[in-house]
Amino acid sequence: MGMSALYGEADRGESLATIHAALDAGVTLLDTGDFYGMGHNELLIGEALRTAPAVARERALASVKFGALRTVEGGFTGYDGRPEAVRNFLAYSLQRLGRDHIDIYRIARVDPAVPIEETVGAIAEAVEAGHVRHIGLSEVGADTLRRAAAVAPIADLQIEYSLISRGIEREILPTARELGIGVTAYGVLSRGLISGHFTRDRELAPGDFRGMSPRFQGENLDRNLGLVDALREVADGKGVSVAQTAIAWVLSRGEDIVPLVGARRRDRLAEALGAMEVELSAADLAAVEEAVPAGAAAGERYPAAQMAHLDSEH
Repeated sequence: MGMSALYGEADRGESLATIHAALDAGVTLLDTGDFYGMGHNELLIGEALRTAPAVARERALASVKFGALRTVEGGFTGYDGRPEAVRNFLAYSLQRLGRDHIDIYRIARVDPAVPIEETVGAIAEAVEAGHVRHIGLSEVGADTLRRAAAVAPIADLQIEYSLISRGIEREILPTARELGIGVTAYGVLSRGLISGHFTRDRELAPGDFRGMSPRFQGENLDRNLGLVDALREVADGKGVSVAQTAIAWVLSRGEDIVPLVGARRRDRLAEALGAMEVELSAADLAAVEEAVPAGAAAGERYPAAQMAHLDSEH
């Protein structure tokens, strides 16, 4: 997403080089949304795949979110999960990506006007037609997860999960595991907040999501960066970076959880991939959770208007 929207300007050449570096390193999952830059991100990924070595291109899996309704100015006006809308969104995504199928397809947020059974049923029809390989969901609660799984097999739930966003542990994650549904965890560095690189005096570009995110505001930011300072002590003790420690913590949660890394540059990608070499012992994990206790974050993870769209929070 950050290569196309919501975090200020991105360098196109560096974006393509970063995707190629990820593929070269053995990364196989490329996650996007058709509304990231109103199609820009899918076109970017499509170009990166066309210009990548054949073996990397063939290994790559595309995970696509759909359903968000946008304005010319870039605003969000809701979500559309009607079956006819699913088919329409899918047709455009396949064209932009330059692929004959999407590996994991999911609505970005539940459309409150359309039963989840209808939306999932439409994706299931696309699976039968060969246009989609697997059905996913995004930011849904345990009840919706069960209802969806009763219609068709659900491969994966994409949801925010990090040291400072642990709400899924109460009910959603146990339900996913009961149903055999994997989790792709986004926001593992909380949009850079717990990366170790964000500073109190950082000036954000116009339109940067973090400019309106509650966790980046005033006293909330001070408190949250205090948590990062505590986490830095643990990371320094192991000789690794704060970001690597935060990602390694998510990796430690189980083999059914895959962290999504939003690196826009090759150096940040290299740092993130280094997390796979970080081994957190029981003592390390205890130290990490003492530095950043569950529920310690100040502020909600989205502004109130966007929180209202999260089925996972209801």
